[in-house]
Amino acid sequence: MAKRSDGFITEKRILQVCVRLFLEQGYHKTKTSQILEDARVSCSSFQNLFHNKEGVLMELVEFMFENQFGIAKDAAGTELPQVYVYATETALQITLTELNENLRDIYLEAYTCPDTLAYIQRVTAKELRDIFQSYQPELDEQDFLELEYGTGGLMRGYMTNPCTAEFTLERKLSKFITASLRVYNVPEDEIAKVLAFIEGLDIRSLAQSVMDELFRRLAMYYEFSLEGLLPQEN
Repeated sequence: MAKRSDGFITEKRILQVCVRLFLEQGYHKTKTSQILEDARVSCSSFQNLFHNKEGVLMELVEFMFENQFGIAKDAAGTELPQVYVYATETALQITLTELNENLRDIYLEAYTCPDTLAYIQRVTAKELRDIFQSYQPELDEQDFLELEYGTGGLMRGYMTNPCTAEFTLERKLSKFITASLRVYNVPEDEIAKVLAFIEGLDIRSLAQSVMDELFRRLAMYYEFSLEGLLPQEN
């Protein structure tokens, strides 16, 4: 029991350090050597628990994807049709990466690392079937998984390229939502209504609220301080 307890405490300490470092400085700038030093663990202990840094990322991605969409629905503040929910959730996820470069780094790695990507695809495919089955009733869950291979790639592509004066956030969201809804056979007139709805949202403020709440939940779950991660309130 003592060994199991010590292992749990070590695992928790590693997760606390990793999540904070990922949020403070980004996934790629966080070196394994820094994790080992800050968590006060040996390389062998770290490898026994997580194998590598990607193992920690999986833990973080699972938590983020379990929480972010519920937070997004709460932030939108209304009961929406399923297609509108999808558009709102994905628009907020893309906007999050414009608000915080370290979140962009985490999301991009999550959509790149084979294990985390496979997890995202599995989870998303089930949601996609619930949302878009009525538009393509002949498709099963495997079909939606295969379609998610494409729309997940779209998501990563749009997150990879930061907004510019020409490629504004509004333009980015419009392009992504239009392309992804067409994949799922949503009629053009309905796509236009969804885009009008998204354009009517204060998407930056909503995304800021989602990010603040996500950070709070991460800090509570992994038991670390939010100091320096959230803007100071006046």
